[in-house]
Amino acid sequence: MSATIIKNQFQGFLEFVRQQGVVGLAVGFILGGAVSKVVSSLVQDVINPLIGIVIGRGETLAAMKWTLGAVEVKWGSFMAVFVDFLVIALVVYYGVKIIGLDRLDKKKS
Repeated sequence: MSATIIKNQFQGFLEFVRQQGVVGLAVGFILGGAVSKVVSSLVQDVINPLIGIVIGRGETLAAMKWTLGAVEVKWGSFMAVFVDFLVIALVVYYGVKIIGLDRLDKKKS
């Protein structure tokens, strides 16, 4: 392959990245992972123990379960993941609204 063909391919790739917003997607993905870790820590280390205290048990929400014979129904673990999801969804929703990221997307004509 000649240098011109390689250069044209690279320019085509860069144009694709610019048009499709791949850089923005990558940044969002990385920031989303970081926010997810912070929110998960908040839920596991602060919210779940407080819910355990409110419910009246000394354990965290994630440790709560029902034992039915030989089967354990780990409802607390499910609820902890659900609370984690709700907090992440709220952070993302209000983060997008407050920062105004929803206005950055432009419709293609």
